[in-house]
Amino acid sequence: MYSKLSEILPADQIRFDEQMKYHTSFQIGGPADVLVLPRSITDICRTITFCHENNLSFIFLGQGSNVLVRDKGIRGIVIKLGNGLNRLSIAGQEIYAEAGISLSTLAFEAAEHSLSGLEFAEGIPGSLGGAVVMNAGAYDGEMKDIIYEVLAIDTAGNYKTFTREQMEFGYRSSIFQEETYVVLAARLHLNRGDKKEILKTMRDFARRRSEKQPLEHPSAGSTFRRPEGFFVGPIIEGLGLKGFAIGGAQVSSKHAGFIVNKGDATAGDVIDLIAYIQKKVREKHGVDLWPEIKIVGEE
Repeated sequence: MYSKLSEILPADQIRFDEQMKYHTSFQIGGPADVLVLPRSITDICRTITFCHENNLSFIFLGQGSNVLVRDKGIRGIVIKLGNGLNRLSIAGQEIYAEAGISLSTLAFEAAEHSLSGLEFAEGIPGSLGGAVVMNAGAYDGEMKDIIYEVLAIDTAGNYKTFTREQMEFGYRSSIFQEETYVVLAARLHLNRGDKKEILKTMRDFARRRSEKQPLEHPSAGSTFRRPEGFFVGPIIEGLGLKGFAIGGAQVSSKHAGFIVNKGDATAGDVIDLIAYIQKKVREKHGVDLWPEIKIVGEE
């Protein structure tokens, strides 16, 4: 059945039994039955149509920076946005960019054109599409502040354009987390600024990230959403869990809000460590921690 994909896509855009650890920032994950690497929005539409016509399940993946793939992998087709889906254009203070472009690349392109508003994104791993979905942010900036229109596609292959109001942005959330629609491209509106000052701010943010975050180890970024009134890192550190490990998964000794892969972690190790932290925090503080990481794949 999967072999028929070669009738609609070039062979170099199709990979069978692909280990997903090569496509996630955690460097963890079993095999996907098929990984598709679209180079255009048309390729995505063709793949979705193929899946519907052949009753095949499929999911979308960006740069895999906020995802944990289970050890048994993913059944069906993974459509990875990135690679060729990274075009952008700039007109005045407006940027139109496809979902696969990396957030850091987008931030530097804006800076090169003396456009301010994306400085916070420097160093945030992942793609524009993923950043829109989770309303990524840092240092008092969020995607909702600069996004004003998004082109998305639903699982039936229908296009829809969303205005900022329709995206229902919240803290690390948006309407796209309901998974009915997948972000294909976005329009951003930025402010004019001084290029040197913009780049200086970006370098400062990069330095601060390097000092505070465990960038030397594979991870999926912040493990948990911040509960109202609490900061996750200090809560976990206060329980003496900094450096605590299960298998190859460890609470970072640099920042307790991160779980890192020490080199041989399995998805099972990470999931068990998440559950252990949740249990300890609930017992001590009566607070439920919810993962910011999306866990996908066969249980």
